[in-house]
Amino acid sequence: MKVQINTGGMIRGSQAFNASLTDLISEKLKRFDPYVTRIECYLKDVDGAKNGLDDKRCALEARVEGMQPFAVVSSADSYDRAVAEALARLEASLGSVIGKLTKHRV
Repeated sequence: MKVQINTGGMIRGSQAFNASLTDLISEKLKRFDPYVTRIECYLKDVDGAKNGLDDKRCALEARVEGMQPFAVVSSADSYDRAVAEALARLEASLGSVIGKLTKHRV
């Protein structure tokens, strides 16, 4: 599974930051490795330089082999929290989708 990190807005993702985030996503979703070809992570500060509630956004897009890509989005007051919430949502969605796929292939 390939993981691609995309940052926008006021975020400047360093190589260390991208590597850490890639490792986190890969570890959390490793059980789906046989089915998922790529995960794209989009991080953005919605309010830019202003501080606001839930202004950090993480969108995760999963590309499952043989299916259309689908995405989950989470907004929070920090990137860590936004990523954690988006990962939890994506893990649940992938579990449901892949569970249905494997039941039909039997």
